Amino acid sequence: MSDFVRVVEVGPRDGLQNEHALVPAATKIALIDRLSACGFQVVEATSFVSPKWVPQLADAEDVLAGIQPREGVAYPVLVPNAKGLERALAAGVRHIAVFTAASDAFNLKNTNIDVNGSLERLTPVVEQARAAGVSVRGYVSTVLGCPYQGHVPLGDVVRVADALHAMGCEEISLGDTIGVGTPAKAREMLLACAQAVPMAQLAVHFHDTYGQALANVLACLEAGVRVVDSAVGGLGGCPYAKGASGNLATEDLLYMLEGLGLRTGIDLQAVTDTAVWISGELGRKPASKLATVALANA
Repeated sequence: MSDFVRVVEVGPRDGLQNEHALVPAATKIALIDRLSACGFQVVEATSFVSPKWVPQLADAEDVLAGIQPREGVAYPVLVPNAKGLERALAAGVRHIAVFTAASDAFNLKNTNIDVNGSLERLTPVVEQARAAGVSVRGYVSTVLGCPYQGHVPLGDVVRVADALHAMGCEEISLGDTIGVGTPAKAREMLLACAQAVPMAQLAVHFHDTYGQALANVLACLEAGVRVVDSAVGGLGGCPYAKGASGNLATEDLLYMLEGLGLRTGIDLQAVTDTAVWISGELGRKPASKLATVALANA
């Protein structure tokens, strides 16, 4: 089994999208450029969702135009529909991500359409993107629980992951949106999905609401996954989960991976420094353990 883990940095998009105060485009650009220099292969840059729904990312075009792309780094953007794809293609994007949930209740609450309707709406988007030579990643939310319906049947998660893979998504990220998962359930979910989608094309995405994110990642690494999503400084959080903390912090993840003898090609100190910096820009203390230690020792 490979000792290399690809860490997908989602801080600039998933991490910042729920910030209440508008973050200047210049700060977003500086964050992406700093992360690019850390050694990531993938830095999720922004989203082409409607500014009405996510005003924080209304500056997507400006952010993409302002960054200094590095060779070997992909800068995917989230695309919700055909209009979003049109904007992304016009901006010269070469990598996109689409999203749906395994829960009908979650989809209906947030997109006014059930899971089947969501998959039908995404199919032509993925087809058009691939026809344009753009790679597509698929996100599945609520894989271990939904804030509206509670338990999400494992079969529903597998069905959605399989559908996204079949329509042409090259990688499927399995997201514990409200952070309720525990290691045994996370491992069970991953292995079930791997019966439908090759393990090499699966990623895991854990929120740390109940402090289980690192334990969940470890369980999934032992099961064979080698792609993990995280956000510098633990940025983000689900607006639908009361008291939800942010994403798993990238620097805490990297510390664990290094301790396990797994390679990432990412500079841990540079990521930790970036976590301290962006937390300061947002006017708060870092959410991660490593950045907190770094501040205490400064």
